[in-house]
Amino acid sequence: MKLSKSEEQLMNLIWKHKTVFLKDLIESHDDPKPATTTVATLLKRMQDKGFVGYKLYGNSREYFALVKKNDYFAKHVKGMIQNYFGNSALQFASFFTTTSDLTADELEDLKKIVDQEIQKKKL
Repeated sequence: MKLSKSEEQLMNLIWKHKTVFLKDLIESHDDPKPATTTVATLLKRMQDKGFVGYKLYGNSREYFALVKKNDYFAKHVKGMIQNYFGNSALQFASFFTTTSDLTADELEDLKKIVDQEIQKKKL
């Protein structure tokens, strides 16, 4: 399941802080701050989608992620590869390396990562 852009912004704050209260989420936003009801509605949708849970402390809820950032990102990228690159990670990697402004050092680092993965596959 996918998050909307607004939900992703909130989710990034939750991932960053590990646990967070509604007031902290609102304070973390730039001005103009979103309405409390708007953030509460987004959090409810995110709960319904299975992305966040909460602990109740009196009338306050402390929210936490139920989905790891890496897992969400990996699923998102896999969907993009499937939808835009014919399910070919090779085409995606080729597109990424030729269209991004990677420096020679960054390309060398990427090459090292690929070489490490090759070695893992050979074992």
